Amino acid sequence: MNAKNQLTVLILGSGGREHAMAHSVRQSLRCSRLLVSPGNGGMPGEQRAVAADDVPGIVALCQAENVDLVLIGPESSLAAGVVDALNAIGVKAFGPTQQLAEIESSKVFSRELAACLGIPGPRFATFSEGDSDAAIAWWRELDAPVVVKQSGLAGGKGVVVPTSDDHTRAAIVAACEVGPVVLEEMLKGPECSLMAMCDGALAVPLPMAQDHKRIGEGDVGANTGGMGAYAPAVVPYSADELSTTFIQPIVDYFARKGTPYKGVLYAGLMLTKEGPRLLEYNCRFGDPEAQVLLSLLSTDVVELALACVDGTLKPEHVKTKPVSAHAVVMTSAHYPETPRLGDVITGLEHVELHTNVFHGGTKQVNGALVTTGGRVVTVVGVGPDLESARGKTYARVQRISFAGSYFRRDIAWRAPGNGLTSYSAAGVNIDEGNRAVELLKKSVASTSSDNVLRGIGAFGGALDVSFLKEYDQPVLVASTDGVGTKVELAARENRVHGTGIDIVNHCINDVLVQGARPLFFLDYIASSKINAEMVADVVSGMSEACAAGDCVLLGGETAEMPGVYAPGAFDIAGTLVGVVDKKDLLPREGVGSGDVLIGLASNGPHTNGYSLLRRILDWLPLDVAPPPLTRPLIDELLMPHRSYLNVLTPVLKNPSVKALVHITGGGLVENLPRVFPEGVSATVHTASWPKPPLFEFIESVMSLETEELYRTLNMGIGMVLVVAPENAEQIRSLIDEETWVIGVLQDQNGDSSRVILR
Repeated sequence: MNAKNQLTVLILGSGGREHAMAHSVRQSLRCSRLLVSPGNGGMPGEQRAVAADDVPGIVALCQAENVDLVLIGPESSLAAGVVDALNAIGVKAFGPTQQLAEIESSKVFSRELAACLGIPGPRFATFSEGDSDAAIAWWRELDAPVVVKQSGLAGGKGVVVPTSDDHTRAAIVAACEVGPVVLEEMLKGPECSLMAMCDGALAVPLPMAQDHKRIGEGDVGANTGGMGAYAPAVVPYSADELSTTFIQPIVDYFARKGTPYKGVLYAGLMLTKEGPRLLEYNCRFGDPEAQVLLSLLSTDVVELALACVDGTLKPEHVKTKPVSAHAVVMTSAHYPETPRLGDVITGLEHVELHTNVFHGGTKQVNGALVTTGGRVVTVVGVGPDLESARGKTYARVQRISFAGSYFRRDIAWRAPGNGLTSYSAAGVNIDEGNRAVELLKKSVASTSSDNVLRGIGAFGGALDVSFLKEYDQPVLVASTDGVGTKVELAARENRVHGTGIDIVNHCINDVLVQGARPLFFLDYIASSKINAEMVADVVSGMSEACAAGDCVLLGGETAEMPGVYAPGAFDIAGTLVGVVDKKDLLPREGVGSGDVLIGLASNGPHTNGYSLLRRILDWLPLDVAPPPLTRPLIDELLMPHRSYLNVLTPVLKNPSVKALVHITGGGLVENLPRVFPEGVSATVHTASWPKPPLFEFIESVMSLETEELYRTLNMGIGMVLVVAPENAEQIRSLIDEETWVIGVLQDQNGDSSRVILR
């Protein structure tokens, strides 16, 4: 690049905004020399001690240093007429003239201009200094909450949002003592910052940003110069669309008057239910919005500023990276009232990728960096998405320390909700849930009877239980359980029908061991995203199991829970209520030493042990049939939990049956002792029943100790009866399937009940 394209660039200002500008200019191929005035303790470039609003001093500085381009940060410089003075000596200046800067320096002027151009905004009125009585009268007549604004520059803190009538009255009086005042109807909605690069004829917007003005988390407390920001902000309007309404009309107006607006034009907007509304205009980059917006730019900032000054700006000049930026401002103790100064800052030596620290109120004193203002540093994180950027910001913030430091922990807290316009946008589809209800009504209705008074679709099931009068002492027995991680396998294979059978039969068996027959079942299905066909398939399995168990499926609850369940995942739980006459309640008295254990076969792992099974079989294709299996592994694993109700009905009320044990989680080792008296244990002979092929295979690929294996899986026994030895053969003969005597009880000499495997 030849010498004439190498520029000496001066940046005016001393805050975090100006540091971000200097950081960007330093990376420009057009900048051969960078000066900053007055600068701060961290800005790059050659520092000069001229104040940013010292017009004669700035002119002299530019002449002495042969400055080619000046980028102006603070509004005070623009309001002082720096651009006018630089234009007069032939130095290019990025920013509007003193006359046009009035759009910020006079809120009376900007509000009246916006109203004249038909730019949407709140109802408002302007009042002269000392005219508090008229202002209060207008507010009373408006009969609505208002915002009180000083007309002149106030460093971002000249706005009061009163919280009560007394507060409003006091704010109006105080503002009118300072100078002209604007009262505006208080609008409601999220705020956002729209900034556009302007060349006198064209306005090209930057990405939308969102500032956080209030001192307190959750946006409470006093207004400040800005506690943090992020960009791009998620808003229901495009930046181009908003610029057409709020920025371009201003640029067009000044162009018609022959006073072209060049530089940055900032519109503070509120997104009300009635649409976007103007809150204020600023004539420069926002702070801390500049820190995030400049972090997004992929355009050479010097080239961009020159295009604005020279009137050659084109939309393609503004290019941004496909990333998000997040900024947190760290402030001095007691900010914003009376910030404490002079505290030593440490931790800035810890540099982290994709973060920057932009200094504001800092300076070097005797080799130490100390605080010199309210907003000390702005920490910016950049990432592929806002969550990543936010994490980087706060990780860097934690490394920086100075006495009394304060920062908000919630910057960008509104972002997750900004893009949501419906429940479905959060991942919950109510319509799909309603469709699921319609699809499963037929399944539920198939188990119904005249006793069902309220079923699916009601707020709760209702069952007429007048028939319980037939019982001498009816006892209700309830079981609540879930299918567990078997559902992950079922979801993965899109074979969910059996999981509906699983949950019903599991609960039937749990009330069966207390001697009860099922009355009704209520289900709960939760998923990351409702799929009506999937829900209907699961419920049809429940209906099938309920019909086989002669109980009513009253329906239940379907919940869509994105963020709780992984995409595609779901869970099933349910509650079954049964009834038994008190005299038939199990277990009965008399379980003790000498009793034998009769085992009934399981038809697979049922609903237990799947976290282990999925882990050990993770790398094995599930459509294979490794020996000794004779059918695909997935068929074995997804075999629905069997119900023992019908096969045990002939012996359920037989007094010879002392107890029933459902072998669920914990296997034989943990479940059998549930019915043993203290001091009674069992010896189980693991070779007394034929081990199903699936369990043989599983045992062959694992190194678990025998006891651990039998407390994890049922190993082929799903239900156990406890009977006296003399009654064992009679009970076995009444059961219409093969059974095995698998063990015997014995006294344990006062020790805790346990199971000994042989």
